[in-house]
Amino acid sequence: MSTLAAVLAQGTARLKEAHIDQPQLDARLLLQAACNLTRSELLLREQEPVAVDQLLIFESLINRRCAREPVARILGEREFWGLPFKLSAATLEPRPDSETLIEAVLAARPDRSAALRILDLGTGTGCLLGALLHEYKHAQGCAVDLSPQAAQTAQANLTALGLADRAQVLVGSWFEPASGVFDVIISNPPYLRDIELQEVEPEVARFDPTLALTAGPDGLEAYRAIVAAAPAYLADGGVLVLELGRGQGPDVSQLAQAAGLLVKEIREDLGGIGRALVLVKS
Repeated sequence: MSTLAAVLAQGTARLKEAHIDQPQLDARLLLQAACNLTRSELLLREQEPVAVDQLLIFESLINRRCAREPVARILGEREFWGLPFKLSAATLEPRPDSETLIEAVLAARPDRSAALRILDLGTGTGCLLGALLHEYKHAQGCAVDLSPQAAQTAQANLTALGLADRAQVLVGSWFEPASGVFDVIISNPPYLRDIELQEVEPEVARFDPTLALTAGPDGLEAYRAIVAAAPAYLADGGVLVLELGRGQGPDVSQLAQAAGLLVKEIREDLGGIGRALVLVKS
């Protein structure tokens, strides 16, 4: 019977042959899931044998990863801002780059005790609103998504995090179901050009929902809709924070300025890409 260490090495080799980035990390995460072990438990028990049923589960998970299904989708969960978020077929997988938006809001609104009203457009898993409500303990939030399944996923995640009493999840297009004014509006909208869907990695093209990825021939359709309507929903001095695709800062800034919003900053992510556009209603 193979040991945990031997099985991990075999899984790593298979992922390497399939040209998967970080094959050892992915194999380890999948082995931990198959054997219901933490990382430290796996290290301590690496010379112990793997049960046949666990080996079969692991092989199934490795097959899925070789087919380019992302590890987070296989496991059904992804961490964002140190918090766990369940995934569904209708949601994007939360990514570290999007944490730049949370950093931007915290910089623009440093008072963590403020009773902010926060609106999250295209919420998906609810990760942006969940992270902000976690930081602002007295804030109230509203999350909107066009997909009923995504809205259901967001509601389940916010409930699991103990935030449901301060969050409302609505189904609709952008601002349509929202009412009132907000101190903070945040969004990671679709921003790929339609043609770019043919160019992205298989993990995205095959497993992320197209509705949450593409935004017309120039990738700007969602931005146009959001910035045109945002001034009516922002309180005076309110902040709108938008996630940007690579190189989109100038175009989206121009759209925002035309709508009467002030460009405060474009905050870069860890890769040096302008990721979070911070706009203010003056």
